[in-house]
Amino acid sequence: PDILFIDGNASPSYDAKMKCIVKGDDNVVSIAAASIIAKVYRDYVMIEYSKQFPEYGFEKHKGYGTPEHMKNIIRYGLTPWHRKSFRDLFSLEYNLFS
Repeated sequence: PDILFIDGNASPSYDAKMKCIVKGDDNVVSIAAASIIAKVYRDYVMIEYSKQFPEYGFEKHKGYGTPEHMKNIIRYGLTPWHRKSFRDLFSLEYNLFS
């Protein structure tokens, strides 16, 4: 590509010309389209994960840090699909073990 449009204010470490655009999904059609595609795909993936791990309710909350999701992490632990870098997991661990 000639240029990458990044939604936000922090560019990833990648060797290409890029432009960061705060609220890019509100202002750039290609970013908005990519955002929709990413969310639809994420929802599909979460439904598939719910077949592997039905006790987590992924098909309902789609992986967002809802109270139900956090209770299920406490009850069942993390799956291989949970992002260990997610801020809410750090705060959950801190609250559980401090």
